Amino acid sequence: MILLAVLFPWLSFLLRGRILTGIFCLILQLTLIGWMPAAIWAVASRLDAKNKARIAQLK
Repeated sequence: MILLAVLFPWLSFLLRGRILTGIFCLILQLTLIGWMPAAIWAVASRLDAKNKARIAQLK
């Protein structure tokens, strides 16, 4: 999933059900300069969701 978040950040958001975020990320990714921030955002968001799920499981 991390590789998908780097290559296609918008698709990573769409697969997790965050439609508006995915569309905004796609618009950001369409610019060459916006690709890296979009990829970093997608990876950070994925890791954050994974950590939140892990913390919720511990409670």
